[in-house]
Amino acid sequence: MERLLNVTTALSVLLMALVLFSVRRSHIRVEYSVSWLAAAAILFALSRSSSALTWIAGQLGLADPPLALMLLVFCVFVIVIYRLSVVISDLKDANIAMAQRLAIVEFQMQSRLPGSPLSANEE
Repeated sequence: MERLLNVTTALSVLLMALVLFSVRRSHIRVEYSVSWLAAAAILFALSRSSSALTWIAGQLGLADPPLALMLLVFCVFVIVIYRLSVVISDLKDANIAMAQRLAIVEFQMQSRLPGSPLSANEE
């Protein structure tokens, strides 16, 4: 169990460093990095507190605390990925709406230009 906890600790520290490096290099926006940093912090805290992990395993009815750790890690990352999927969906909808508004503006500008085929039909 101790080896798994040490590996999990190292992975959580690596994840934190990677996220902070990505924020510094502007590869990820700060508001999206918060959820990844929170997930890494939760992972770090659980991997360093074996008594809390044993208690959580008991509450979940699991005999093995490392299994509880992996279950919690999975749940935390599913929540983070779901949150990012919602953000991506919102951005896609905003992109579609913006493209439609741009097409309307371009159409209106083309129809007002003298000599354009659209303005010639109005005469």
